[in-house]
Amino acid sequence: MTTKTVEENPMANIKNYPWISHFLGSPTGYVVHLQKGSVRHEGVGQAFWYRPAVSVLSEVPVDDQELPTLFHAITRDHQDVSIQANVTYRFVDPVAVSSRLDFGLQPAGAGPATGRDQVATIIGQLCQSHAIDQIATTTLAEALERAVSQLRSVLTDALRSDARLLSTGIEILGVQVLAVRPESDVERALQTPVREQLQAEADRAVYERRAVAVERERTISENEMASQIELATRREHLVAQEGANARRAAEEKAAAGLIDAHASAERQGISADAEANQIRLLGEAAAAREAATMEVYQDVDQATLLGLALREAAGSLPNIGDLTITPDLLSGALAGLLREPAGGTALADAGRMAAGTTGNAGK
Repeated sequence: MTTKTVEENPMANIKNYPWISHFLGSPTGYVVHLQKGSVRHEGVGQAFWYRPAVSVLSEVPVDDQELPTLFHAITRDHQDVSIQANVTYRFVDPVAVSSRLDFGLQPAGAGPATGRDQVATIIGQLCQSHAIDQIATTTLAEALERAVSQLRSVLTDALRSDARLLSTGIEILGVQVLAVRPESDVERALQTPVREQLQAEADRAVYERRAVAVERERTISENEMASQIELATRREHLVAQEGANARRAAEEKAAAGLIDAHASAERQGISADAEANQIRLLGEAAAAREAATMEVYQDVDQATLLGLALREAAGSLPNIGDLTITPDLLSGALAGLLREPAGGTALADAGRMAAGTTGNAGK
């Protein structure tokens, strides 16, 4: 016994025995078993025995199929563009498909079935034909701007209404136009203005950023300068205030000194007035005393006054160690006192006596 996996669908299994084989289908493969031209088995997920010598098996996929396609077209202004599209389809009538296209299960060693290639060729040629007709009516700029949406609509309608696809049992689920691109050198030429514009925008943005940076630096410098000016102004105000304070302190000190001087002068004036008052009072008292004394001495004779004067004068004379009084001096003085009236002669004799006393004291 040999077992093989069918190349068209990995899920289908065929087990070969002598003169007979067993088929086990997949959940996405629709199998059609023909024996002597008659359909013996068909459907999805079939399992049956068959004789390979008199049987033909075809397995048509019933899941959605994706067909990418790429082709070229010429625009109205003679520019070559490449069109990339993707077509989604499925087989809605597997029996008709198996009768129109080759989806047969080949024995081991035989070539693969060509059904998928046939479908790709049919759909690719239809897409290219309708796309060329559509692109031929537009310029390159229009094709690059609007061809994607236009081609999607045109190809979808054309493929879904194609009689050959409908009769074959192929349903078009959708068409996606992925890109419409010119030749590489034309594309680069078209990109150059936009690239230069973008570069110019980038340069402008760089310049604007630099200008903003310079403006910010200028603002920062101005703020720093304003701060320095403000600090200098405040320092100037501080110095002026300190000077004013010092000046006010000096003025207050001078005023206090002046007040002290005025007070001292007033005190001295008061003291001087008091002292003058005292002196005046003392003078008045002394004058009164002298007046009283003179009044007392007014009735005293001259000899008595002379004696008193001599006594007063002797109090202020220096000490006399020896006093010699001669008889002549004493007798003359006594005679004068007795004979002369109180007046100038007695005073003259008293003066001579005093002078003689002084001279003897000197001896």
